[in-house]
Amino acid sequence: MSDHEIKWPRSPRICEINTWSWLNSLSEKFGHEIKLDSIPVEFIDRELSYYDVIWLMGVWERSPKGRDIALNHPGLQEEFREALRYYNTEDVVGSPYAVYYYHVDTHLGGPEALSVFRKELIDRGILLVLDYVPNHVSRDHLWTLEKSDVFIKGTIDDQISKPYDYFSIAGTVYAHGKDPNFPGWTDTIQINAFSSEARSKALNTLLTIAQQCDGVRCDMAMLMLNEVFSKTWEQKSGPQPDKEFWEEIIPIVKEKRPNFKFIGEVYWNLEWKLIKQGFDFCYDKRLYERLINKNVASVKDHLNSDWDYQKNLLRFIENHDEKRAVIVFGKEVSKAAAVITLTLPGARLLLFGQNYGHRIKLPVQLGKPALEEEDPDMKQFYESLLKCIPGREFSNATWSLCEIIPITSTDYSFENIISYFWETPIKNLLVIVNYSSDLSKAHIRINNFDYGIDDWKFNDVLNLKEYKYHGRDLNENGLYIELESWSSHIFEIKKGE
Repeated sequence: MSDHEIKWPRSPRICEINTWSWLNSLSEKFGHEIKLDSIPVEFIDRELSYYDVIWLMGVWERSPKGRDIALNHPGLQEEFREALRYYNTEDVVGSPYAVYYYHVDTHLGGPEALSVFRKELIDRGILLVLDYVPNHVSRDHLWTLEKSDVFIKGTIDDQISKPYDYFSIAGTVYAHGKDPNFPGWTDTIQINAFSSEARSKALNTLLTIAQQCDGVRCDMAMLMLNEVFSKTWEQKSGPQPDKEFWEEIIPIVKEKRPNFKFIGEVYWNLEWKLIKQGFDFCYDKRLYERLINKNVASVKDHLNSDWDYQKNLLRFIENHDEKRAVIVFGKEVSKAAAVITLTLPGARLLLFGQNYGHRIKLPVQLGKPALEEEDPDMKQFYESLLKCIPGREFSNATWSLCEIIPITSTDYSFENIISYFWETPIKNLLVIVNYSSDLSKAHIRINNFDYGIDDWKFNDVLNLKEYKYHGRDLNENGLYIELESWSSHIFEIKKGE
């Protein structure tokens, strides 16, 4: 099978892997050095076959200067000790988001090794996503040796008054890469999103990346929007171009690689704006925050959004920027949140280790994995869940929220329940989650679904239980459910034989 034959499913299941620490952990496990071209095939089959897409986070060459900065950064040193307790200088490899060169790092095996790993994925029908960082590169990147307007420049006064936002190279003052709400990232240099030369370099970079994978996860993608960039840099960025950065870049890449996808790390309620500018999927941070707050009404309100918005969101309860889900949510709540985020339309993201109940957030500057025991209960839960979440067979399904009906006029526990339905001509999936700490009861009615007079089997593929109901009862009353706190059903619904 060639990569051109693998089509993206409408709602892909994506696994993010911290590449450097992952390969080191495999090397320790198997007792010899493992790079991208020597990953045991039995491990790929066992661990990665659940997913449609593998996102290898951090494959590009890292900055020597950035590594030095990480080694001497007091705040990072505290994070390193928290993750590893003891670490040495070899464990610090620098940030993958201060890219020195868009070339697969030789420590990981180089571009040839990536090509070998990608072929293993292709043979299994799995797609590959890599990183792209549009806002900045490392402060020692080769582009800094050129005379150009690629970067945002400052003055000596800027450097004196804002030493964390500006630095100098050979007498020229440059800005560090920046989120407008925080101090600059001191291991980076800020690209000027309004520069035609910078946009040309971005396009060439993406076209090169697109030859090696099936999509990119674009770091802090909203920072390149005209409105955001103007507000962040004001007059230093120069005149605002007529065309948005992404509207100029994405169509050209997709013209050459129609199957190539753009995934945006996006915040500040700017998801829809970037979807309209060409992004296939954008981070659903809003859902993540509502799940943390355990506000069922707000979750349902979010899921009532238009389909064109829902289908282009990326759902998660973990990624490399967030604390581990079992720490943020608690173990049982994280299970309920996982059922929701991994069964909704749009892209579904799982961070490798989430499925083992890992609790330690590893700073991206570290190449050494944290030593953690697997939680057998979490491992079993995720094995069951990953086997039954909607996959490619639901690419043409219709999806809808279900009606939640109270059992009595005085029982308000129905408000704790979230339910939705995936329907295809040959397979139907009903998801029901009690997202609360209380026992909850309700009748579930699937809108516009007629059970007729047949008997129906409800096979709970998550909990491995089967129930039978009469169609007349289901049409009249809906499906009666009673769920313990933070519990879920995933029913495969079929007519009885």
